[in-house]
Amino acid sequence: MVAKIAPTLDQLIAELEGLPPEVKGEIIKGALYTSPRPLARHMSIEGLLVGDLTSPYQRGRGGPGGWWILPEPGISLPGSPEFSPDVAGWRRERLAALPETTLALVPDWICEIHSTRTRGYDVRIKRPFYAEIGVEWLWYVDAAARALTVSHLQGGHWLEVGVFGDRDKVRAPPFDAVELALAEWWGDAEEE
Repeated sequence: MVAKIAPTLDQLIAELEGLPPEVKGEIIKGALYTSPRPLARHMSIEGLLVGDLTSPYQRGRGGPGGWWILPEPGISLPGSPEFSPDVAGWRRERLAALPETTLALVPDWICEIHSTRTRGYDVRIKRPFYAEIGVEWLWYVDAAARALTVSHLQGGHWLEVGVFGDRDKVRAPPFDAVELALAEWWGDAEEE
């Protein structure tokens, strides 16, 4: 992860827009962070996670509905005009319809999928930033550890609610109305 601070936000935005397609960039608190695009395993877990949540929570099929679940959404907030969590969710009571332009509302839930290339950035830069802007729930999926860590923001600090892994079947808040089979995310689920 590379950080670059430019004299103006406009210059950072211009640098972000000029990045090659194989580089992901985010501007957080006046700094441009760049990293290589995610690898296949990361994208597979992201897709499975989105699939597990979209039907019951966004579409209301087999679950309560009431959410927007988006992979890699571009979000713009003052001082941080472009950041993109791996997956984010908004309660529809706060975001009735998806905007035609960039999202400008703090998500209720964010999930980051760790890789060896992004783990430090996710923990040292993004975690405190997400607390500062008021994200209520934060999930970290660590494929190497085969673990899901669930944290809840309380009093401006992250409280770890649970760590689940390997072959656990979990009901992880805020999506605890539906059971998630973590083994499927790692790509080795067995028929039961």
